[in-house]
Amino acid sequence: MTLLDAPFMARALVVLLVLALLAGPVGVLVMLRGVAFAADTTAHAVFPGVAAGFVLAGEPGVLPGALAAAVLTAIVFTAVSARVRADTGLAVLLTTMFSLGVVLISQRRSYTADLTAFLFGRVLFTSTTQLAETAVLAAIVLAALAVCWRPLVLIAFDPVTARAQGYRSGLLDLLFNVLVALVVVVGARAVGTLLVLALLIVPAATARLLSDRLPVIVPFACVLAAIAAWTGLEVSYRASIMYGWRLASGATVVLTLVVFFLLAQAARRLRRR
Repeated sequence: MTLLDAPFMARALVVLLVLALLAGPVGVLVMLRGVAFAADTTAHAVFPGVAAGFVLAGEPGVLPGALAAAVLTAIVFTAVSARVRADTGLAVLLTTMFSLGVVLISQRRSYTADLTAFLFGRVLFTSTTQLAETAVLAAIVLAALAVCWRPLVLIAFDPVTARAQGYRSGLLDLLFNVLVALVVVVGARAVGTLLVLALLIVPAATARLLSDRLPVIVPFACVLAAIAAWTGLEVSYRASIMYGWRLASGATVVLTLVVFFLLAQAARRLRRR
C-alpha cells in the first residue's frame, strides 16, 4: 500500500506541497531580512484570533479569526517597528497577543483538547474544504510575490537604494509582514503554529548553505520542503502501518527538514576542505 492509496494521506501531502511552494520565496525573504524572530512572533500572535473565532463560532470561526489576527499583527508590528527597536516591539507584541489568546480561550472548558490541533498540527485530518481554503490563500500570497518580488528583494538587500528608487519602504514592510502572516495562517492548520516557523526558516537556510545565487536558492528551498514533506509523511505512515509506532506527521516532516539542514552543513564543510 502506497502513501497515495489513503485519501487522508493524499490530502495531507497536497497541503504540505502547497506549503513547500510558499516556503521557498517567503522563507528566503525572511532569511534575507534576518527576521526569523518576527516570523515566530507572528506564528504565536495569530493565537488570539484563533481563540476568539473558536469561542464565537467553534471550528468554522478558526480561519476567519486567524486571518483577522494575522493581518492586525502585521499592521501593528509594522507601525511599532517604525517607532521602537524591532526586537522590543516583537517582544511586547508576542506576550500581549499570546496572553490575550489564553484569556479568551480559557472561557471554554474544552479549550485544551480543541485547540491542541492548531498549536501542534493535525495534517492527517485535512479536509477537502481546508485544502481549498489553503489553495486560495496560497494563490493570494504567490500573486503578491509575483507582482512585488523585485522591490521586496531590493529592500531586503539595500533599503537605502530601494528608497532612492522611489519605493515606499513602509508599504513594502507592511506587505512583507502580511505575507508572512498569511503563510503562518496557511501552515498553522497543517503543522501547527509552533512548527510552521520551521517551514519558513529551515528550507531557505538549507538552500543557502548549498548555493550563493538567489535564483537557485528559492526553487531549491521549495524542492527541499517538498521532499521533506513526502519523506516525513512516508516515514510516519510506514512506522504506523508496519511497526505500530505513532509518529506525529507534522513533527516528522520538520525533523526531516532538520536532517536535511545538518546534511547540507556537512556537505558545505566537506566542499570547503
